[in-house]
Amino acid sequence: MIRNNQKLSKVKLFFKSKPVRKAAAQVINFTIIGDSHVGYGNGLSIYKSLLSKAVKTGNKKFVIFGGDNKHGSTGTAADVDYKAFKDVARGILGPKNIPFKASIGNWEDNTRVLFKRYLGNVLGQMNFPGTNGKVKYVWLDNAPGKFSFASINLLKKLDPNFYYIIDCHWPLKVKGITVDPTHVLSQNETDHFFNAIPSNVRNNVIAIFTHHAHTFYEKLTNIYPGFTKTKFYVCGCSGAYQCKCNSSGCGRGYYEAALTINNNQFDLTVKGVKS
Repeated sequence: MIRNNQKLSKVKLFFKSKPVRKAAAQVINFTIIGDSHVGYGNGLSIYKSLLSKAVKTGNKKFVIFGGDNKHGSTGTAADVDYKAFKDVARGILGPKNIPFKASIGNWEDNTRVLFKRYLGNVLGQMNFPGTNGKVKYVWLDNAPGKFSFASINLLKKLDPNFYYIIDCHWPLKVKGITVDPTHVLSQNETDHFFNAIPSNVRNNVIAIFTHHAHTFYEKLTNIYPGFTKTKFYVCGCSGAYQCKCNSSGCGRGYYEAALTINNNQFDLTVKGVKS
């Protein structure tokens, strides 16, 4: 006869033999394309070549375009340049079902109506593809060298229940930045940006991507007081206009990024790919 305590032991043994599996880490690969300046020289062909290369491998889930997507054209010429930019993006990304979003740059500040027609709103927030809504993508308008009121207001309303990746065209003035100071926001505008983000959201800002300076730069720790986990990047140019070269090569190219989510822990790795 099997006693009750023997039955209980068998039940315990049964449950011990089936350990709970941990959820596998999720990796979302995406690409960040800098200043393309379509309409300047052979910028369109360079942009097309770099974008094709950027999404050829790695199962990319999203593409960020950082502004100055077209050059200094206005009127009919600007319409042609915006259309050419969007046609290339759709032609390359559409068949792969890769969504994209573009920020507005300083060279596009005077063609906002056309920017909106072809590339959508100049600022906003959306779910970052592949993250099941856990991560939000925020793009901001600082095209004239300062943040719009609406951009600052958006930052003030960020929700601590989510994590964020932010993009804007002009680089912030983070401590120790080596980017040309004429292509970096003032300290006042930088403070305006960081102070607008609620204190309970600051450790939820995973990364900030910026552009404009036509070079690659990164600062991975202590970019600003209170932002202990945020990584900061400046993305090189992706066109023909003023791609600066030095002993280490040229600033033309793009970033490849991988966002890893593991039990609500987030890790971002970013690699600059130079052409």
